[in-house]
Amino acid sequence: MSTNLQRFYAARLAGTTVFDPIGDSVAKVRDVVVMPQPRGEARAVGFVVEVPGKRRVFLPATRVTSISPGQVISSGVINVRRFEKRPGELLVIGDMLDREVTLLDGTGTGTVEDVALDRNRHQDWELSRLHVRRRRGGSLSRLVSRGETVTVRPSEVTGLYGTQAEQSAHLLAASYQDLNPANLAEILQEMDSKRRVELADELPDERLADVLEELPEDTRVEVVTGLDAKRAADVLDVMDPDDAADLVQELPESVASQLLSLMEPEEAEDVRRLLAYDEYTAGGMMTTEPLIVSPETPVAHCLAMISREELHPALASTVHVCRSPLETPTGRLLGIVHFQLLLREPPDRLVGDLIAQDTVTVPPTMQLSQVTREMATYNLVSIPVVDADARLLGAVTVDDVLDHVLPDDWREQDEPMTTTGQIDLSEIARATRKG
Repeated sequence: MSTNLQRFYAARLAGTTVFDPIGDSVAKVRDVVVMPQPRGEARAVGFVVEVPGKRRVFLPATRVTSISPGQVISSGVINVRRFEKRPGELLVIGDMLDREVTLLDGTGTGTVEDVALDRNRHQDWELSRLHVRRRRGGSLSRLVSRGETVTVRPSEVTGLYGTQAEQSAHLLAASYQDLNPANLAEILQEMDSKRRVELADELPDERLADVLEELPEDTRVEVVTGLDAKRAADVLDVMDPDDAADLVQELPESVASQLLSLMEPEEAEDVRRLLAYDEYTAGGMMTTEPLIVSPETPVAHCLAMISREELHPALASTVHVCRSPLETPTGRLLGIVHFQLLLREPPDRLVGDLIAQDTVTVPPTMQLSQVTREMATYNLVSIPVVDADARLLGAVTVDDVLDHVLPDDWREQDEPMTTTGQIDLSEIARATRKG
C-alpha cells in the first residue's frame, strides 16, 4: 500500500490520476491552486483537474483525502463547472514555474523549476520549498557552478508572486471578493489612478463588468483605458449590451473603435445597434437580450430560464413571446407573459396560451420622459421596444430608466435620495414631465 505523503512537488504531481473513494479513475491533476497569505506562506486551496472531455475543473483541497506516489484520492463527486481563477489565486505550474526570482542572500537571480508543498499541523498544504536554477552572471557572494540548482524557502526570494504591487493587488482583490459591486466601486473611487487600475486588472471579467456599471463616467473611462485593450474588450463582451454601449459611448472615439474591433462579433454588433440610437430614447436605453420564447414553449422551460442566477431581476419578470427568429430583432412580437402567471400554470401548458392581450410597447425613438410615463402608468418593471413591423428589438427595464433619470453624479453623493431607500416611478414620471 502506498504511503500518504506529507510533501509533494507540483511539477511532479501533474498528470497524476485522481481516484474516487471506490477506486474509479475520475480525473488527472493539471495544476495546484494557491492563495498567498498576508502572514505566512501561500496555502493550497485546491487543484485544477482534467475530467473526460478535456474539461478542466476545480477540486477543493478539502476534498482530497490522500496524496501518494501515482495517485490522488478524492472524497466524493467533482463539480464539473469549468475552472476559473478567483481574485488572488495563483496556479503553481501556470504562474510560478519559470518565474524569475531574486535570492535574498545576494547570489543573484534564478528561475523556479519546481515548488514543494508541505502539510502543516492544521492539515493544510503550504508552500515550503522552491527548486531554483540560478542564472549565470550577477553579483555572487560565493562561487557557484554554472546553472546550479538550489533549494530555498519561499521567504528567501523575492518576486515569486510578482512585483510588490502585483502581490499586493492579488491580496487586495482576494480580501474584497465578498463585497457587492456597488461597495467595491466605492472603494475603487477612493484609490489613486494607478492603484485603481492594478486592482481592476485582478478582478475576473464578470466581476469587473458589474463594478464598472456602478462607477461614475469619468472613473470607469479611466479604468477601461488603463487596461490592456484585449482585456477591456473581454470585459465589454460580458457586460449587458446596453451597459456596454453606454460605456463605449463615453470612451474616446479611437479607443471605442479599437475595442469594438476586438470584441466578439455578435456582442459588438449588439453594441453598434444600440449606438445608432440617441442615448435618451428607448432604443438607446434598451437591452437587446430580454427573455424570448416561441409560443410553443412550455411553462416549465420558461421558469427554468427565469431562475438563472445571472439574470437581472427586472429582466426575469417577463418573457416575450415571438415568432421566429428568437434573437433580436425577432419575428413579430405576439405578447408578453409575467412570471407570476407562469407560477400559477401547469408546467406543460404552452406559453402561447397565456399571452397578455393588452401588451404595452414603445418604439425605439420614444424619448425618456415618454417611456418613463408609460412604465409608471402601467406599473411596469420592463417594457418591450418594437419596430414598425412589431418585431422585438429589446426591452427597457426600470434600472435603465433610473440610470438615465438620476443626476450624473448620483453615485458620488453621500446622502441617500429617500429615507426609505425606495423610489416611486410615478414621482420620476412627474419629474421628467417637468423637464
